[in-house]
Parts: sequence; C-alpha cells; structure tokens
Amino acid sequence: MGSRGRRRRARRRLDDRPQRLPRPRRSDGDRDGGRLIPSRELVVAATSPRIAVGEVAANVDALQAAVREAAGAGARLVVAPELALSGYVFADQGEARASAVRRDDPRWDVIRAALPEGVVAVVGYAEDAGDRLFNTAAVLTRSGRIGDYRKSHLWGTETRFFARGDTAGVLFDTPVGRVGVAICYDNEFPEVPRRLALAGAEVLALPVNWPLVDRPEGERAPETIQAMAAARSSRLATVVADRHGSERGVAWTGGTAIIDDAGWVGAESTGEGQIVATLRLRHPTDKTLPPHNDLFADRRPDLYL
Repeated sequence: MGSRGRRRRARRRLDDRPQRLPRPRRSDGDRDGGRLIPSRELVVAATSPRIAVGEVAANVDALQAAVREAAGAGARLVVAPELALSGYVFADQGEARASAVRRDDPRWDVIRAALPEGVVAVVGYAEDAGDRLFNTAAVLTRSGRIGDYRKSHLWGTETRFFARGDTAGVLFDTPVGRVGVAICYDNEFPEVPRRLALAGAEVLALPVNWPLVDRPEGERAPETIQAMAAARSSRLATVVADRHGSERGVAWTGGTAIIDDAGWVGAESTGEGQIVATLRLRHPTDKTLPPHNDLFADRRPDLYL
C-alpha cells in the first residue's frame, strides 16, 4: 500500500476509545542481567481546541472542555498547544501583555477543576512574570500546580514579546510518571529531548504552534519527522499538541500526533479535537536495542566534543 493510503488511515478522527499502539515483542534486550526491566502503559491525549488570539476567557473555556473530554476518554496525560490560553500571532507588545496570565491567576482553577484526580494536563500560555513575559507551559493536576517550563529557544518574532527561559526542557515528577516538557522549536535541537531522556523522562509532552511549510507530496511535516527521529534516538515516547487552521494569516501545520518510543506515529490529526492512544512506556533505564546494543550505554560522549 502506498504512503498516502497509510496516512489517510492514520489520520482518521478517533472516537472516544483510546487507540492501542502496537506493543513491541519482548526479547533478551529487555533484560538487565537476567532481570526483566518493567514497562507500563499510559493512556495519553493530545488536544487541539479552537483558540482565538487575545481571547483568554474563551480560550480557558475551550481548554476546560477539551481536557474534560480527553480525561473522559481515559487519558491520564493531556497535552494542549503552545500559547493555548493567549493565541500566538500578537499584533503588538500591548496585546501580548494583555493576553498574558500569572501563575497564580484564578482562571487556572477553571482548567484544573476539569481534571479528575490523577490526571495531568500540560497547557501552553503567555506568562506574566512582572517586567517580562515568557512562552510557558504549565503542568497541572486537580489538586494543584506541579510546575512550569519557560521556552528556551524562541522562534521568529517570539523574541519581540518573550524573554528566553534558562533551561533546555524540564523534567517533572507527576502522578502519571516522569514527564519531560519542552515547547515547539526546543525540540528541533536534538540536545533537548536527549537531555530529558538522560535525566529519566518516561514521556515527552510537547505543546507546539508549527507554521505550515512547503513539503513534497505525501511527506509529513519536517517538524513531525524531527519529533519522530528524536523519539527513536532516545527511545522517548512523545505527545505533540499543535494548532489547526490559521490565525491572522499564519496557517498551522495541524501536526498533532502521538509518537511511540520507536519513533512511529500511532495517531495523528490535522484538525480540531483530540487524539487518544495507549503508549507503552519503557522504564527510564531501559534503552536496549536487541540483541546486542544499548542506546545509552553505547554512547561515546568523549568523542562528541
């Protein structure tokens, strides 16, 4: 079957039942000194609700509904797009600042209230940090805020509005496991997902706003290909939540995808709504490549300088 046929099937709009991604067969490479290294399954969702630039109240309502729907479909980790509370294409600094919210803004309670206990949401927003704004992702549960990550690699005109964060992704201990968080352009630097994997991330949450770029007929977006490669090279499952449609003349890729730890896209969507899938998560120490290799043990960092 040609690649177009496969992509049409993969891009179907999923219903509320989580899709189960293919489970790799076990082999001797899944063992450490004869001891089986445990893996587990996690139901995840990537959601792309309708977002309007500058309309924070409406966006909060849309996100509340989106995370509730994803959790209702069984997801325990829900990822929403970059700058989901504010929109992306600001007219000027004044609009960016008016669309920014603080970490203690009471509107966060609306989103958290939609989360059942034990469910984690990663939501992008414009962070009001006083004299500076940051392009940030919040990690939320019903009972509180686990933390925030400020984007460190700014794309294009983002430098007009935001200051750069000072970490290359952040790893959070959450009720669903060790979740690495990066934002959009961060993931185009291979050091970021690799750093998170080396630190013990089990899954990468990646809120994005990918502008649509030209590509050969039948090919996936280059950002998707990069995310697939990064997932495979670090054996790090990745949940990508992208925008869809367009905003003030900027067309979005619609690259929402769930990528397993072998680098394959198991579920994807180009439009509004959500995708849900069950990921097999390796133990963070399991980077085996059966029958003879180990992805991290075989590294030669002394040669890479």
